[in-house]
Amino acid sequence: MKIFFQKYQGTGNDFIILDNRENRYDTLTEKQVAFLCHRRFGIGADGLMLLNRDTEYDFRMIYFNADGKEGSMCGNGGRCLVKFAYDNGIVKSQYSFIATDGEHEAEVDISGKVRLRMKDVSSVSDEIDHYILDTGSPHYVKFVQGLNDMEVKDEGRRIRYSKAFNAKGINVNFVEEIDDHTIFVRTYERGVEDETYSCGTGVTASALVAAHNDNSFNEIDVKTIGGDLSVEFNAVNKEGFNNIWLIGPAEYVYSGELELK
Repeated sequence: MKIFFQKYQGTGNDFIILDNRENRYDTLTEKQVAFLCHRRFGIGADGLMLLNRDTEYDFRMIYFNADGKEGSMCGNGGRCLVKFAYDNGIVKSQYSFIATDGEHEAEVDISGKVRLRMKDVSSVSDEIDHYILDTGSPHYVKFVQGLNDMEVKDEGRRIRYSKAFNAKGINVNFVEEIDDHTIFVRTYERGVEDETYSCGTGVTASALVAAHNDNSFNEIDVKTIGGDLSVEFNAVNKEGFNNIWLIGPAEYVYSGELELK
């Protein structure tokens, strides 16, 4: 099978994207996806996405983790797929697409930044030294000091494979507060099983936990290794959030083709 691909990245979170509107890639196997995402033997990426047709939406997003398994929602992936759609003829002032966690809205502004509406969050579990919440994917959020010097891969892996989370896995975010409106986030992602340069659903989860206005509008700037994002949302109460938007760059990197065995 010949694969025609495009590579996109959003704050260093990089993705292989395949235009599957003609169902060309429906037979991709877990092993093949893992090969394509491998950074030594394949193209290399944090994940792979298919842009599929849908009768009720502008398109359907199908997301695979780098290990080849179909994954839960990916925020930066969603933003990159919107930009891919825009660059490949699906030009809209506002997008509506469907993903594994439900319907999403999105916009591309004149600077090329993509605003992606995330799912509402109805509950946050406040544990002894961390928080658990689902922003389309499950997240563990812990506030720390000295994040620049932290061994995120080792500590993230320890938590992700701990007894509490080993079976289903969890994404692990370490957060350092810079000021009342700015945080620095580093994330260990399940499915990639490593630290990534950025994680959209993780950035969103971290921003929600860092909310400074209860029952009001919030805007949190988020710094990651791969660049800067922002999250806008309404805090309904101490554990509920709606009208959540993940905002940041999504950029074309390169395109190519390869013969897939």
